[in-house]
Formats: sequence, structure tokens, C-alpha cells
Amino acid sequence: MSVSTPGYSSSGHPPIQGDGTLGPDLRKRPERHADEVHDVNRLRSGFSLSGRYLIDRRIASGGMADVWAAEDEVLQRRVAVKIMRPDPDHEELFALRFRDEAVHSAALNHTNIATLFDYGEDDGLAFLVMELVEGQPLSAMIRERGKIEPDQVRSIVGQCALALGVAHEARVVHRDVKPANILVRDDGLVKLTDFGIARAIDASGHTRAGDLLGTPSYLSPEQALGRPATGASDLYALGVVAHEMLCGAKPFDKPTPIATAMSHLHEAPPPLPDDVPEDLAGVIDDLLAKDPRDRPENARAVAVRLGLADHEIIGLALGLAQAVYGESSLEDGPLVDDDPTPQEPTGTMAVDRAALLED
Repeated sequence: MSVSTPGYSSSGHPPIQGDGTLGPDLRKRPERHADEVHDVNRLRSGFSLSGRYLIDRRIASGGMADVWAAEDEVLQRRVAVKIMRPDPDHEELFALRFRDEAVHSAALNHTNIATLFDYGEDDGLAFLVMELVEGQPLSAMIRERGKIEPDQVRSIVGQCALALGVAHEARVVHRDVKPANILVRDDGLVKLTDFGIARAIDASGHTRAGDLLGTPSYLSPEQALGRPATGASDLYALGVVAHEMLCGAKPFDKPTPIATAMSHLHEAPPPLPDDVPEDLAGVIDDLLAKDPRDRPENARAVAVRLGLADHEIIGLALGLAQAVYGESSLEDGPLVDDDPTPQEPTGTMAVDRAALLED
């Protein structure tokens, strides 16, 4: 994984060490009081972040951060800078998740995953520096075009499967696969982004009681029940994205976040258009299986079924740990029982409603 020269953050400390552990910048963040939130209004065109990254324009906003196009004045290249938005109520939690994103992203190196270059802090503003993808979010494509042609859907889903395969191989579950986190370049290359709520298997996630991590429209049935997300959960979300591309509308979309989450448990998706090839429809149907045990074995299997070339899928292992692909999500028994009502249907509220609703 390449990190900005010479593998150090702007503060002069290695943000992510060669063994994948946290460097000094990431291990401990100085405690700050709620009234010490730094002013982000200084972030505007022409602002120099850490004396290195010249801010140009804001290109995206999410639940806990904004993304800016910028110029790396040391390496003289265009980059994307993701800057955590100060929030006195949830700042420590968001900071932990932000650092998690740095660690998870730095461990992943693949054409279909946005590359992380650097992590740093400037007067209390934590930031990530990533490759600037010249394209648009898949969510914008769907808004502008409605239905997307099956051949392009096959390509986008296949490339996302390759990206997820690499993440799962590294034992990282994305947990928020959705169109807003998929960038598509003009030449058709796809980049999976935003590992902000990703979780390494066997590592504890940074959550609070009652938190929902993910977006209701793309939430797997097991997550709706409050069970841990696995690689199979990522594949389900990818199936929802594929269905939305082919139909031009979300297959599960109710008036409230809770109702939307519950619809994944109890409702079948609308039928796909008649012009969808049978093999593509079959993959999507399998991805959308309510029980994770009925979904494809792993991301590589999805790529193979979608017809990706051998050189594209080489390196993705066939036999991945069960912890990644579903065992932990099944340990509490089947998803559908005689009483399908979840015991705690309201235990799925996000810390940040903007993050919950963003898609």
C-alpha cells in the first residue's frame, strides 16, 4: 500500500506502520472538551492543510466528514482529502471510526478500491488523503439515468465483487455497500470507497448501544435483526445495489428507516425487468437471499458467475474463513421463524441521522 512520501503523515509520524499496526498519530488522540471544537469554516478554496494539501473545492459530504479536491504540493498531484467534521457530541466515537477507516483502507490494495495515501491532523482536524477519482458516484448515475443497461450493471457489480473479495480476504467487512460509496469513472472503472464503518473480523467495532451501522435501504436481514455483519452481508447489499441499477429505484424503500430495515426481512424485492439476462438475474436473486447461507459462497464466486476474466479474479481465494462469510451471523439461529418480529426492532438507530439516511 502506498503512503505519501516517505510513508509518513504531515505531522512527521508514520500513520500506518509496515506491519499494519497504528503509528503514533493514530494510537492516541488528545482529549478535547466539547467547547473546543475547531472551526471548519476556514476550509475553503486556497486553504493549505498541514502546509501540504491545497484545498480546492468540496466534492462530497457524508455523515461525519466532507471530501475536498486538493493539490498535493509535495508530490504535485491531485488528491481527494476527507476531513472529519467536528461534532462535540460524538467526536471521540467518530474519531475512532475515522482512524479505523485509515487502517482498513491502508491494508487494501486493488484497482477497484480507492487508494489511501496519507492520514494526518491539522489543528484538531483529522483527515485522510486518497486518490482523486475522476468520475461520479453510482447514486448520481441512477438519479440521472434511472435504469442502467444490464451489460453495465454486470460490469459494475463484477468489479465491486472483486473489491469486496480483496477486503474479505484481508478479513475486513465493509458494512455500508451502497451507490453513494461506489465511484464510476468515465472509462467504466469502478472504485469502492468509504470504509468508515468497516470492521476487521475478530476486532471490536466502535459502536454505542442501539447503533445501526449501515444504511437501511441496503441493510441485510441479519443486520436488521441486530446480528453481526459478515462478508455475506456485504454481498446482500451488493445485490440490492444491482437490483436498484436495473430497476431505477430502491427495492426496499419505506417511509421510515425502521420500516425499511424490516422490509428486508419480510418482503421480496420487486421483479426485475424482462430484458435482464437470465444469468444476471440469477446472480442477483442469490445475492438477495434472506438467509446468508443461501447466498453465493464468496465474492469470487460472484465475479466468476458474472463472467469476469481469469486474470481479473486471480488471487482471490476460494476458501475464506467462515467468520467472514456468514457463520457469525447464523449462530443465533435461522432468520425466519414462527415469530418473525425482531426482539428489539428499535435497536437500529444510527448515531448520526444524516449518515443513516444518506444514500
